[in-house]
Amino acid sequence: MKRPNSKSINSPILQSRLAYVEASLEVAKQSQAIFTTLYPESAIAAAVYADNIRALKMPAVSPLAGLPISIKDLLDVAGEPTLAGSTVLKSAPPATEDAPVVRRLRQAGAAIIGKTNMTEFAYSGVGINPHYGTAPNPADTTTARIPGGSSSGAAVSVATGLCVAAIGSDTGGSIRIPAALCGLTGFKPTANRVARSGAIPLSFTLDTICAMAHTVDDCILMDHLIAEQPIRVPELALKGLRLAVPQTLFLDDMDRHVSSAFSRALSYLSAAGAHIIETPMQLLAEYRSMAMFSAPEAYAWHRHLLAERFAEYDPRVAQRIQLGAKVSAADYIDMHKARTEWIAHMEMALAPYDAILMPTVPIVAPEIAPLIASDDAFFQANGLLLRNTASINILDGCAISLPCHEQGSLPVGLSIAGVADADARILAIARVVENALSALKAA
Repeated sequence: MKRPNSKSINSPILQSRLAYVEASLEVAKQSQAIFTTLYPESAIAAAVYADNIRALKMPAVSPLAGLPISIKDLLDVAGEPTLAGSTVLKSAPPATEDAPVVRRLRQAGAAIIGKTNMTEFAYSGVGINPHYGTAPNPADTTTARIPGGSSSGAAVSVATGLCVAAIGSDTGGSIRIPAALCGLTGFKPTANRVARSGAIPLSFTLDTICAMAHTVDDCILMDHLIAEQPIRVPELALKGLRLAVPQTLFLDDMDRHVSSAFSRALSYLSAAGAHIIETPMQLLAEYRSMAMFSAPEAYAWHRHLLAERFAEYDPRVAQRIQLGAKVSAADYIDMHKARTEWIAHMEMALAPYDAILMPTVPIVAPEIAPLIASDDAFFQANGLLLRNTASINILDGCAISLPCHEQGSLPVGLSIAGVADADARILAIARVVENALSALKAA
């Protein structure tokens, strides 16, 4: 069966919703490591209902009606255990109700195709899973490269055209990293705008439920569905925007392809009238001294399971979780205090700018095989992948990753970020930046 392919939720779909969903399900069944669970019956029912509504020329309940969407494996679906990419939770009690975002997708008439594979318990930016396999990055058909994580299957489900959008989560970059590596657009909202119930946590402080898709407007549509606090995204012009480019840490260790793509993108934006302002912004790099929230908070959730069933964990994930046992209560409290003070200082430092720009990740997607073979290679890559994105989680900010590479080359993401509750402004800037970069992507 022909592989489905849609570039936007809002673009015309020539085939019926049912045909699109059936094609997606057929390919999904034959594909390895993208999905952990499929929901063919309910997805087909949603597509049939949407087609019937269209045939009657009645308004759809939502632009998502009948369109295939994927959800990350850490979200609750009533009646089944939530695995979060693990095997250790297969015998856990089933969820009693859908996660809020799943319920809202159903209310919007979306055809939820299935749950997507992920890094076990969302604890890496690489996307490798030893239990269910690792779906290769669709951007390279000759070399098996990582899709990025932890929302790995989510990215592949959209990049292959099986779904028009995917719900994932972002604790240190888990939406933005795979979006960047797979050539997609991924938006992390301010955390308090989104309900986090109904999802297995990694970090109670940093977790955010969010989405990736092909375009900024699609991410805006998904944000309206996900958010507890919907926003109106204004229209604005790129000309005159003050966009800061931090020079400390975030441009270090870029490979040549990322460096070239990022520089070209900045040149396009400058030519379009944006003020690109290089600044040391050393304060932003200080986030690394406060970046240990995930380990103690994950350990609090996992400590009993680890004690009883350690051997069933991905060893690399277990190793990172166990680091949380070494963080004292006093140190944990001090981290929260330091973070609060740092955020206040950062908000003052960022006040003169409309947004900050940086490469979403400083490298293109590494090959899978060397990272499976070597712990050293794995953790080195993981550190680089998470370095830039995690700063925005510690800031309690919002950020979007947009593709900024030339067509036919390996994907590179451009990050546009701001402080807490700057979501509407960041999305508005992203929309005009996307338009400005369209010529670059087509070059």
